[in-house]
Formats: sequence, structure tokens, C-alpha cells
Amino acid sequence: MIKVDLITGFLGAGKTTFLHYYVNYLKRQNLSVCILENDYGAINVDMMLLRDLEDDKCSLEMVSGSGDACCHQRRFKTKLIAMGMQKYDRVIIEPSGVFDTDEFFDTLCEDPLSSWYEIGNIFTIVDAKLNIFDNEMKYILASELACCGKAIISKISCNTNLNLLKNNLNDALNYIGDSDKIDDRIFAKDFNNITDDDFKMLMSSGYRNASYVKRQIKGYSSLFFMNKHFSKIKLEKICSLVFNNNYGNVIRVKGFYLNNDEWYLFNATKEEITKEKIDLGQDVVIIIGSSLNEEEINKLVNSI
Repeated sequence: MIKVDLITGFLGAGKTTFLHYYVNYLKRQNLSVCILENDYGAINVDMMLLRDLEDDKCSLEMVSGSGDACCHQRRFKTKLIAMGMQKYDRVIIEPSGVFDTDEFFDTLCEDPLSSWYEIGNIFTIVDAKLNIFDNEMKYILASELACCGKAIISKISCNTNLNLLKNNLNDALNYIGDSDKIDDRIFAKDFNNITDDDFKMLMSSGYRNASYVKRQIKGYSSLFFMNKHFSKIKLEKICSLVFNNNYGNVIRVKGFYLNNDEWYLFNATKEEITKEKIDLGQDVVIIIGSSLNEEEINKLVNSI
């Protein structure tokens, strides 16, 4: 059977970054891998960031587009059926930062997928600087943590307070009625320092069949801006204003810009902005959040 891993984590946690390290480890073990980007958006920025992994040992697939949750789940199942015929050693699914893990479990329990696939591990990536700003985020994070075999801490620095982070994560689990503490499932190490022995250990993390009070995830949306030719300065100007509550609860601004004919990945939250030179990009910027004021955001973007 094909082992399938799920990598969850809230928006901007560092899922794609971890995925790079993990897939490169699997390739060093001579395993054939397929990454499935499972996103509700019409455009998947992360797909662009994974192109460098593609070779004879690693394929990329994507499920995206509009439609309701049932329609999306049907696309998800159809894609997994097609992938199952390719006889990969490992399939890794990276969903959106706002994801209901029930979709993963329910789909893999259906025929013929239940005969082809076996769940390997569920990893939840957690930003060391995590700031839980409302109960909706707390629920999403906790529902992902409840099922994971390992909570992998990203963006660790000398200022990281792991005890405080553990307390916040356990508080989130308590919020959904899961009394099992996260402490023994935390893996905290700078991604650059993760060894092959570490990955070998992580590959036996498994997952949990958690029981908790479930509710519908709602309220999150994305606005896409294509072919706007944003410069770094313009994007920084937008970010200096858009995290104001007048525009709704903006969580993340992500996209690409060109500078001297070179592509850069732009990633912004209320706390920080990062820029990274990359090989391939696309003229698109995405603003993600809840209760977004689309009219005011469009006015802002078009005025800069």
C-alpha cells in the first residue's frame, strides 16, 4: 500500500518550508514521492515554490478551484485515484492553512482508496511565534493538533519560549475538549539542523484518532490580485495599511514581485515581512483573512 502523509498547520506556519526538507530526505532514501497541493483557492502560490523538487523521484499534483466542500472533496478523491495508479512509495498532502482534517480521513476511508493507501504520519507545523488571535483560529489549530503524530515547531530562535508555546497549544486543545497534552508530541529543532536520523524518527510519528467537539470552519477567504506589477515598495506600503481593522481581519499577504528581472517571494503578517529570492514566480498577490472588506481592500490596492 502507498503511505500517505498529511502536513497541516495554520496560515504561514511554514508547511512548505518543512515539506522541502522532508521530501529531500525521502528522495535520499530512493523513494518515489508525489506531493499533492490541496487548496480551495483558484491559485496556489505554494505550488510555484515546490517546482525545484520535481525530478524523476518527485512529482507535483494539485487540487484547487471554486465550488463547495463536497465538490472539492470529490476532486480530491478523483486526484488520489489517478495518483494511486502511479505506484508511488509516498504521497504527501499539503492542504490549505484552513483545513478540516475530517476531509482527509473520510476520503481515504472510501473505496478504492482504502485498498490503495495507508496513512503514515500527520505533522502539524506550528510557528514558534504563534499568536492565537481569536477562537476560530484556536479551533482550527487545535483540530489539527488533535490528530497529529508530531507538532513540529518552525521559525525557532534564541527567544523561543517553548514552555509558553506548549501552554498555548494545550489551552487550544482544551478549548475543543481534547484533554491529551501536546508535550510528548512536540519536535523543536531548527529546520536547517534536522538530520537524517531525526527524519527517520519523524517517519514513525503516526497520527491520532482524536475525539473532540467538531464545528464547521467558516469565515476565511482570499482575494487575488493578478498582473498588477507590484514592486517591493508598493507591497510594503499595502502591508503597512491593510492589517488595520478597517479592511477586516487580514492574516497574511503572500505573492511574488520582480526586481531587476529576478523573482522574489513576498510573505507578510502583522508581525513581520519576509522577502526571498526564488527561481520562478508569477505576477500574483493574495490577501488572506476573515471577514475581509473586499471593497476597501480593492480601493487600497488600486490607489497604490
